[in-house]
Amino acid sequence: MKKMTIAFTFFLILACNSKDKRPLMGKTVYQQELNASYKDASKSPLKKRDLKNFKGLDFFPVDSTFIVIANLTKTINAPTFEMATTTDRKPLYKEYGILKFNLKGKKCALKIYQSQDDLRDKKYKNHLFLPFTDDTSGEESYGGGRYMDVMTTDEKADGTIELNFNNTYNPYCAYNDKYSCPLTPRKNHLDVEVKAGIKVFEKDSY
Repeated sequence: MKKMTIAFTFFLILACNSKDKRPLMGKTVYQQELNASYKDASKSPLKKRDLKNFKGLDFFPVDSTFIVIANLTKTINAPTFEMATTTDRKPLYKEYGILKFNLKGKKCALKIYQSQDDLRDKKYKNHLFLPFTDDTSGEESYGGGRYMDVMTTDEKADGTIELNFNNTYNPYCAYNDKYSCPLTPRKNHLDVEVKAGIKVFEKDSY
């Protein structure tokens, strides 16, 4: 009887642990990793009340037509400027270059930037900043625009860079107004609906 009691107790422990280790939400590795970081209270931008009920971010369906090859024209001797943010903070950036590509049959161009603060940090010195808005902004996607991470090392020998709009994310300000986020420059608007990547954060969606 004692052995049966021990076995039953062990089974209950396993059952409880299995409930805590639910599979990560997301259709791709990128989505799963992003959801995992947002679920982690130590680094999540979510407010406590939103984190409590968090089950996963909302994404558009993965669409390979939103993976494009862009031609990069680097900006020579670009001046340093203060990037406008949602607060009084004015981080220093330089225009790194202009990306030109075709998307949904339209010719598009986006300016890509490099944080001058990141250059001082070996961990982030190769990071580039690509903010954009599109015709879904303010409706299906966040009104302030979305971001995409690009690395200087992503550039191919022929001067092209692959842009995957499925791997976009919202600025932290979309979830919590305590953060200071760069504002997407008006010229970085795409006159097309980018129905790929992260959607607007709807608190009632989960």
